Amino acid sequence: MPSKPAKLKVIWLQGITCNGNTHSFLNDLSLGSLLESVEFIHHPLLPCSKTLQELVKKLPKSDILIFEGAYKADFERAGMAMKELLMTLASRSKHIIAMGSCASFGGIFKEADSDHISGILFDKEKESGPLREIREKVITLSGCPAHPKWLSFVIDMICQGKTILVDEFRRPKELYGYLVHNGCLRNEYFEWKVDCDTFGTKEGCLFYDQGCQGPFTHGSCNKILWNDVSSKTRSGTPCVGCTEPSFPKRELFTTKTYMSIPAEMPLGIPKRSYLALAGAAKSFHIKRLEGKLIDDNA
Repeated sequence: MPSKPAKLKVIWLQGITCNGNTHSFLNDLSLGSLLESVEFIHHPLLPCSKTLQELVKKLPKSDILIFEGAYKADFERAGMAMKELLMTLASRSKHIIAMGSCASFGGIFKEADSDHISGILFDKEKESGPLREIREKVITLSGCPAHPKWLSFVIDMICQGKTILVDEFRRPKELYGYLVHNGCLRNEYFEWKVDCDTFGTKEGCLFYDQGCQGPFTHGSCNKILWNDVSSKTRSGTPCVGCTEPSFPKRELFTTKTYMSIPAEMPLGIPKRSYLALAGAAKSFHIKRLEGKLIDDNA
């Protein structure tokens, strides 16, 4: 009988974090089977072989180093500055995953100290993080939080020894090659310019009046659903663009316009073409799209 392959040894290290990605990971419905292929040397919540204090004393090698939270050089864990702790563990790891938008680009925590807080590879759009010298090791999983299945996908690819194709921000193209707009159930409303003026409804597009960032945001949220059930736009909430380096933006739930025209065009669409299509679409009145999907009075 062939022996089982050795489990990948994984370290989950936290920087400045709200623990959102840790808790997101615990909601992966396939977590049980994933744990059959990995062994956590350290994890903040799951069973593991070393406490944080023991980890800092030994600084062991690993197959995968997962970093959650924003990076700040003098931020300490178990008495060791993050600059030394991260750099040492990263140099002793075969693969590194930036887990979430804070680890990827600085995220929300960067707003508190923009000069000293960043991601581990990128500082917003600029590749100036502490791991830039070993950038080829890094896989970026941006999101606030990142979808747990995105992490499972990357770990599974590493387990199988498969190549992970990445974009300019080191995000897997299999996961971030789409826009959140792709797969959105409201696309027909978007195309015919039927707006939604409130949250929580099934009808209408959230882009024109509610600030939805789906047409600008890379991510598979409407293809790989949260809890296999839903997404922000499916629940009637605008996408906030949390996978992008620019997150968080100001005035999240508003769409900046000039004379009722969106200031920013959906990615890849020339302004002149968009305006021509929008003008034509606005001239139609499609009764099917102007009513309730489910009539409460029926």
